[in-house]
Amino acid sequence: METTSLTIPELRQKLSSGAIRPREVVDQLAARIAAVDPKVKAYLHVDAEKARAAADSANPALPLGGVPIAVKDVINVKGDPCTCASKILEGYVAPYDATVIAKLREAGAILFGRTNMDEFAMGSSTENSSWGPTHNPWDLDRIPGGSSGGSAAAVAGHEAFVALWTDTGGSIRQPAALCSCVGLKPTYGRVSRYGLTAFASSLDQIGTFSKTVEEAALLLEIIAGHDTRDNTSVNRSVPKYAASLGMGVKGLRLGVPKEYFIAGIDPEVEKAVRAAIDAYRGQGAEIVEVSLPHTQYAVAVYYIIATAEASANLARFDGVRYGRRAKNPKDILDLYRRTRAEGFGAEVKRRIILGTYVLSSGYYDAYYNRAQKVRHLIADDFRQAFKKCDALLTPTSPTPAFKLGERTQDPLQMYLADIFTIAVNLAGICGVSIPCGFTSGKLPIGLQIIGPKWGEETMLRVAHAYEQATPWHKEKPPL
Repeated sequence: METTSLTIPELRQKLSSGAIRPREVVDQLAARIAAVDPKVKAYLHVDAEKARAAADSANPALPLGGVPIAVKDVINVKGDPCTCASKILEGYVAPYDATVIAKLREAGAILFGRTNMDEFAMGSSTENSSWGPTHNPWDLDRIPGGSSGGSAAAVAGHEAFVALWTDTGGSIRQPAALCSCVGLKPTYGRVSRYGLTAFASSLDQIGTFSKTVEEAALLLEIIAGHDTRDNTSVNRSVPKYAASLGMGVKGLRLGVPKEYFIAGIDPEVEKAVRAAIDAYRGQGAEIVEVSLPHTQYAVAVYYIIATAEASANLARFDGVRYGRRAKNPKDILDLYRRTRAEGFGAEVKRRIILGTYVLSSGYYDAYYNRAQKVRHLIADDFRQAFKKCDALLTPTSPTPAFKLGERTQDPLQMYLADIFTIAVNLAGICGVSIPCGFTSGKLPIGLQIIGPKWGEETMLRVAHAYEQATPWHKEKPPL
């Protein structure tokens, strides 16, 4: 029985009935990775024997009993490498489990593999990895999105059932759109960040990557919740997200922000998203136009705040405490300088320099302080919009997947790949990307559904209604 294309509910049914054993599932997944990953390059590390040992002791009665789950290489799993796709952490092995990993273990999941990413989650294409780029399963000459492109490609290519990953400015939703999967970014504070290697602490959020909305809802129920080890974790009850998925959208008001349909958006992307909006209207939802007037400043604000926080967070990588250390340093300053020069890639260095600059004396008020003020205006735009509607509908990415190497020499064009996702992180609200069609060249297109703070339940309900009425999520890449 071939299992790698199954959803979690389908796999759980077969495991609980005894139709297949957890070890067989792991064996089939390992075989699929061996056959496909030399082309896709979604994984940085796979320990099939360790997964088999976990499978032999798996309890199929648990919510995720016997289900293998891939993990982005920025989340700590005890005993596994955690390099953040950076040479500066080459050889580092995590000494503890992140909170989300502990919750997955408690639910019976088998932790399986470390997926590729942009170094320290800094990028939109997974071309910044120190171990080379990941390829999009729909077209191996194109990028899978970033920074979580390895997880996206693994799920899309049936090299993983589901994956855990992170979103700082769109790193879940944008790859989901470009690989035709479901990418969920929860509200900031909904999921513990303890055990996540920080990039930008006020923006980072752990989320899920799956084939269907139902899987995203089930996973969120497991990983969400308060954690005293994360002081940004909010003490709120966790709803049964999957329970409301079948309620449809009749009577809901769905907003369409006019600022998200701009010059430069690919015509096929706009056509597919507007068709999805019409489909919601046909299901009984009321479509209303809303305005998010400060959207135009989101990219600039993000690349000030995110780089400033990166500058502070990455200062710990100095060759003294852990990770890479330059050989035969002359003194401590030489150790710092050469360790970072040898260990960090070009994009990480660029962002550290930018962040250090905007935090420096004489520029703090002109850049960082002003960006924080505009961030509040962006968040207030969303608050005002949600007074008029229950959720927002937008494109996830302005274009389909672009070719490998196409934007590597133009950082600004690369940064603009996240133009529709960044504002959600700045506001701390939730968003999900779901498949909504393909270009004439068979490249995936994503629809972004944005919810207010703690609005995952309604947001997932809206996503599920469209998914069940359309065939897009059933399409499979040529691999």
